[in-house]
Amino acid sequence: MSERQIRVLVAKPGLDGHDRGAKVIARALRDAGMEVIYTGLRQTPEMVVEAALQEDVDVIGLSILSGAHKALVPRIMELMAAEEMSDVPVFLGGIIPNEDVPAMKAIGVAEVFGPGTSTEVIISTIRQVVAQREDVA
Repeated sequence: MSERQIRVLVAKPGLDGHDRGAKVIARALRDAGMEVIYTGLRQTPEMVVEAALQEDVDVIGLSILSGAHKALVPRIMELMAAEEMSDVPVFLGGIIPNEDVPAMKAIGVAEVFGPGTSTEVIISTIRQVVAQREDVA
């Protein structure tokens, strides 16, 4: 396969100090042939968007367990729009109540992955969304 390597930024915005899940996802994406940039803990929305811009990523994956997704994700989406990065899909994982998923998708999040989502589903979804985006371009 001469498939282009997908570049993924995995970020932990906010004050949540638990990153085991983000590291598991980062490793699974890497093992699936993607290039992964992991930002580490306690990133501000500005830091996440700046890293994505600097690294010229194809995808941003956010891991939020703290319940701050309703404040952090809209700010990240706003900053991405200001940087003309609206074509970069954003995926959200972590503890996101089911009733909040429609609001996250309404502001542009491509998909929300809850606890227990298999890495295979995450990998295939990322590949599918990136392929669709490239078909449109």
